[in-house]
Amino acid sequence: MNAALLKYFAAPLVAIGLSTSTLQAADVTMNLGFGAPEDSIYGRFAKIFKEKAEDYTAGTVEVKIRCCNQISSEDEGFKAMQLGTVDGFFITANNVSPHWPLMDVTVLPYVFQNEDHLERVVDGPVGDLMKEKLQAETSVHLLSFGPALYRDFYNSVRPINTMADMEGLKIRVPKNEVMLATFEAFGANPVPLAWSETPTALQTGTVDGGDNGTSFIRDMKFFEFEPHLVILEHFVSMAPLFASDAFMKRLSDEQREQVQRAATDAGAELREMVQNETNDIRDWLVSEGGMAMTKPDKADFIAAAQTVQQDFAEQRGEEFVELVNKIQEAAQ
Repeated sequence: MNAALLKYFAAPLVAIGLSTSTLQAADVTMNLGFGAPEDSIYGRFAKIFKEKAEDYTAGTVEVKIRCCNQISSEDEGFKAMQLGTVDGFFITANNVSPHWPLMDVTVLPYVFQNEDHLERVVDGPVGDLMKEKLQAETSVHLLSFGPALYRDFYNSVRPINTMADMEGLKIRVPKNEVMLATFEAFGANPVPLAWSETPTALQTGTVDGGDNGTSFIRDMKFFEFEPHLVILEHFVSMAPLFASDAFMKRLSDEQREQVQRAATDAGAELREMVQNETNDIRDWLVSEGGMAMTKPDKADFIAAAQTVQQDFAEQRGEEFVELVNKIQEAAQ
């Protein structure tokens, strides 16, 4: 075959090869999981992210929403992403700490002064630094911190008007050292339980109470057996969106950028939506859910929390202290 004919036949083969490669790179499915019901705040985040990711990638990335522990539990999801067996998962920040202890800087009680302070942290240099460190040290990608809600306290025994009223209450606490130490400092008896075990433990009275983002108390129908709602605003509850390195490597450079933009935009959109919802949900829990709400003076709780902050800063070392200092500087 002469050179001209070889060139004539080779050109279409090259084109076909490129076309096949492009199709393979574009055909990506992301199975995105979470442990809560589909109509929870995680589900809302997932739906907004799905819409934006599929839009921004022109349909070349499909997001399949897997609620209710279908593909993993929240307690096991992070490890599954490290192994590459789960593409993406929403994990409450305090449940990330056993896998990456620096996340506990966001779990410290009363570490954020207000919503503006929180946003300056997660959307600014401190948030970027945490994302970089997490990915470098665990391989998991933190795509968006998402919305943040205060965790409201609830129990089935008595109203809480002072910190002394916490004495002896058996409180379900995630398996997180900071949160366990905080409730001990408040005078309660914390019981570490995985999220998957929590609804049953509350309903059967194995524990007296717990705390969650306000919307979760409604979404999980805890108001049906926990009559006392207590507004402490002691912890901020974040619902970050994570993705495995294995999933991110299946994307082209352009798709990675588009998926990241979708996560950032979805987190910002949902945050704006939920900013004004907390008080409305609290009102609903009282008026429709039948809970009795108290708002204790926080002075004693804050004093106890400051001791917890100091203790963990001493225990966790220089890198932890540096991040706490950066969070505090962002409040200026």
